[in-house]
Amino acid sequence: MPMNLVHDVDGLPRIILTEPTGSSAEVLLYGGQVVSWKNERREELLFMSSKANWKPPRAIRGGIPICFPQFGNLGSLEQHGFARNRMWSLDSDPSPLPPANNQSSVDLILKSTEEDLKIWPRCFELRLRVTLSAGRLTLIPRVRNMDNKTFSFMFTLCNYFSVSDISEVRVEGLETLDYFDNLNNRQRFTEQADAITFDGEFERVYLSTPTKIAIIDHEKKRTFELWKDGMPDAVVWNPWDKKAKALQDLGDEDYQSMLCVDSAVIETPIILKPFEEWKGRQEISTVSSSYCSGQLDPRKVLYGFH
Repeated sequence: MPMNLVHDVDGLPRIILTEPTGSSAEVLLYGGQVVSWKNERREELLFMSSKANWKPPRAIRGGIPICFPQFGNLGSLEQHGFARNRMWSLDSDPSPLPPANNQSSVDLILKSTEEDLKIWPRCFELRLRVTLSAGRLTLIPRVRNMDNKTFSFMFTLCNYFSVSDISEVRVEGLETLDYFDNLNNRQRFTEQADAITFDGEFERVYLSTPTKIAIIDHEKKRTFELWKDGMPDAVVWNPWDKKAKALQDLGDEDYQSMLCVDSAVIETPIILKPFEEWKGRQEISTVSSSYCSGQLDPRKVLYGFH
C-alpha cells in the first residue's frame, strides 16, 4: 500500500501514517520531524507549541525534532545543528533495512549538501525510519560516514510529550544517575530523588541511562514508556513560566502541558570511520496507569510487567 503524502496549508509536504486500530502519525519532510501522534481515540500524544513557527528555515517547536550533528550550543554550529531545518527526501533504498511498502512506515534521508559542507565539512547520509503500530511509535535513525576521513557527531531525538499538568507528572528510571545541570553551568551532580517531579524550570542531561524510562501522567492516568538503544543519554526539559514567556515560539502557558524527555548521544559523541554506519532505535508506547494509591509500581512501569 502506498503511503499518504499530502501538502498542508503551509506548503510543507507531510506523510500521514495510519494503522488498523485507528492511531495515526504525521511526519514532515522538513526536518524529518514527527509533528503528530494520535492514539486510537484520536487523542494527541505529542505536544506542539501554540506559537510554533511553520515557516522554513525556522525550527518547529513540538513533536520530535532531530538534533544533528550537534546538541544545543556544544559546538560551533547553530543551536542543535542543522538537520531539523533542512528539507529531507523519501528514501527509496533504506538498505540494509527492508523497504517499507505500507501505510504505517516511512523512510526518510538527508544527505550533506554543498551548503552543509561549508559549515560542517563532513560528507554524510542521515536516515530515519518512522513506524506506527498499535499503541507504539518507533524511530530508527542511522548515520553513515560517506567521507574519506573519520568524523564525530552528537545526536538527539527531542520528544515533546503532551501532558495534562506538568506539576502532576513524574519521571522514573533516572534515579541515582549522574547528570549535567544546564541551569547550573553544566555542573555534574548525582540524582538524589526517588523520581523526578517538576515545580520550576528544569534542564538536565542524564548520563548512562537505562534503556527504559517512564513518564507518568497522574491526571490522565497514562504512562509513556520510552525505550531506547544506542542513545545512552537522556535530556529532561521544561522551561517553566519565565522561560516560556521569553521564547518567541512558545505560548506563555504552554509549559504546563509539555515535557521533553529526549533520547540522546551527548557526553561521548559517536565516532564513525569512512563508510561506517551508526544506528539508534527509540520506541514510545503508552500504557494505561489505573492505580488506587496514587502511585504506580515503578517496577511494572520500567520492566513491563503490566
